[in-house]
Amino acid sequence: MFIDPHAHMVSRTTDDYEAMAAAGVVALVEPAFWVGQPRTFVGTYVDYLSSLVGWERFRAGQFGIRHYCTIGLNSKEANNEALAEGVMEWLPRFALKEGVVAIGEIGYDEQTPLEDKYFRAQLTLARELELPVMVHTPHRDKKRGTSRSMDVCEEMGLDPSWVVIDHNNEETVRETLDRGYWAGFSIYPSTKMGNARMVELLRQYGGERIIVDSACDWGISDCLGVAKTAQLALQSGIDADIVRKVTYENALEVYGKSGQMHAADWLDPPAIDQRTLYEGNSILRGGREPRVDSPAPRRRDNLIIE
Repeated sequence: MFIDPHAHMVSRTTDDYEAMAAAGVVALVEPAFWVGQPRTFVGTYVDYLSSLVGWERFRAGQFGIRHYCTIGLNSKEANNEALAEGVMEWLPRFALKEGVVAIGEIGYDEQTPLEDKYFRAQLTLARELELPVMVHTPHRDKKRGTSRSMDVCEEMGLDPSWVVIDHNNEETVRETLDRGYWAGFSIYPSTKMGNARMVELLRQYGGERIIVDSACDWGISDCLGVAKTAQLALQSGIDADIVRKVTYENALEVYGKSGQMHAADWLDPPAIDQRTLYEGNSILRGGREPRVDSPAPRRRDNLIIE
């Protein structure tokens, strides 16, 4: 079984949910993020956050995948102060909703003063609500931005074992692990981290506090990044226990600290009934026959590689 702990499913089709379920993904975490175009009204942000705790949670369940999310103001839009102030007023209400496992993804983009201000404000919120944190590390000046992110987490009193530093690479992983944080790696076809590079990092560092995710979104990305990396790792001689840690157990451990994520949610899964509606809407199109079944209980030690 796999958990994809960073997947922007609002950008993906139902075909992706089907493919992920077939590959063994039993649960995923969808972080609030930048949708490609600036949001200019607080209301559009509220509707977006509502979709993460509502429609996407429903849609994933229609394919037998348990959906969780993280709530936050992303670093790009933190630079619009009027928008950011409005969004910050809403975040506590969404952070307490069912299925929310962390504050995130938050952090730096260009490492501006406003990004720093709202990063700190959201770290404070996470600490007050006793929620884990998912940190987005910048694409540019990544090494400095990653170090700075961890510095700020410590200044704000965060326990590193409650913080996932995501989008790591070969330059940042050692410091992230040495400082006691969880090191997330986003498997992309051509940027961030490829699965062959990831296998070599697993060979070097093992599986302690390392998390593999797909970060699939509206760009060129692969919703099967976790499953494909697991397959390549096993074929390359990486121990199955390490593979299980980085593609399943570690994500469950850190996001389970929220009290919202439990293995029982997918080990004894609810029935799937695609006749069900959400706000009057169905995932079915074109007279498609609905799937109605009760999945068999899953084994805790089952690592599916197709």
